[in-house]
Amino acid sequence: MQITISDFSDTAKKVTLIGKLDIAGTETIGLPLAALAGTRTDIVIDMVGVELIASIGIRHLVMAAKAVARGTGKLVLLDPSPMVTEILLVSRLEEILPIVRSEDEARAMLRRSLG
Repeated sequence: MQITISDFSDTAKKVTLIGKLDIAGTETIGLPLAALAGTRTDIVIDMVGVELIASIGIRHLVMAAKAVARGTGKLVLLDPSPMVTEILLVSRLEEILPIVRSEDEARAMLRRSLG
């Protein structure tokens, strides 16, 4: 699993994940994602490169979303694959882990959370 953190906007960060979000993958992303979530800034997680998500990966995403929500921030998932999307929808997590399909849609969702 590879993780890259960059600016998404003046008030948001973008986390790009590439690989498998399984036990080994969460060992790689756990600390950087938790540290970023602790800042309670808006986070967009680019999931286009995530080929597999296990329950432990879902757990890390939910924990990060809850940490961000303790402030005024929001966490959104950008363009997960159909398989990953299906797993998240079956898990009924779309409220805490909203899925968007484009950066423009992510920006719109983050603006809505401010208002």
